[in-house]
Amino acid sequence: MRRVIAIVVALALAGVATFFLVRYVMSAEDRALEGEVLMDILVVDDRIAAGTAVEHLVDLVRLEQVPSKVAATGAVSELAPLAGLVASVDLLPGEQVIASRFITPAAYQETLSGVPKVDVPSDKLRVTLSLSPERAVGGVVRPGDVVAVFASFDPFALAGVEPTGLAPEEIPVWVPEPTEGEEAPATTGLQTPNSTKIILHKVLVTNVQAERLPQQVSEEEIVAGAPDLAPTGNLLITLALEPVDAERLVFTAEHGWLWLALEGADVDESDTEVQRRSIIYEVQ
Repeated sequence: MRRVIAIVVALALAGVATFFLVRYVMSAEDRALEGEVLMDILVVDDRIAAGTAVEHLVDLVRLEQVPSKVAATGAVSELAPLAGLVASVDLLPGEQVIASRFITPAAYQETLSGVPKVDVPSDKLRVTLSLSPERAVGGVVRPGDVVAVFASFDPFALAGVEPTGLAPEEIPVWVPEPTEGEEAPATTGLQTPNSTKIILHKVLVTNVQAERLPQQVSEEEIVAGAPDLAPTGNLLITLALEPVDAERLVFTAEHGWLWLALEGADVDESDTEVQRRSIIYEVQ
């Protein structure tokens, strides 16, 4: 009997202690909020997946009162202003519902591709090149960038019609390789020198696709200062060009070699000399 009485007394004391503790906590909260300006905001009650339409959030959020000083910029108290939008990222329980985290369905679809939308002038042609990463700034070219285009050519057989801009004594002689079982032929024609030149400036990149993306760098490697990883396959890079420039680009892609360089706003665009072996070591 004494044991039962002791248990009852202990439970009673625990209940009284809990009552006073709750009252103390509530009074502490009241004191903390005393003089504060309160405002209604919506808070995420259950996880909201990216892409969820605002119309489906009614049962996933709740209304709370919080001090205005802790309300996030753009926090909303009702869903009506966000009608027609979708969540741009996953929203977790306890987060405030913020207007900037909602975008149009069309904008959300663009984020899924990972490619920002680039407005292409209607008078431009779009041409796609297949380039290895080292010819495209290591694969860091992105839609919206502007690039300079370099053209390089191996020797072309002249046949007396290809202009070179060289003096006759500077034009090398082309000697074709003999076929098996034949003697080396005599000189049969002329050829251009190897050459390289910037042919285009400020070309807009409209799209980039990677054949094979690089592996991910671990968090430990990032902390240790590991270098960025480049794509391991070719890149398909689409450029917007005037028709005549598109022709020059395609010709070079068919018969020569192309390099791209990211181009800053202040890069000198004045004409440069065609680079060839006879002048490459000269001080410019």
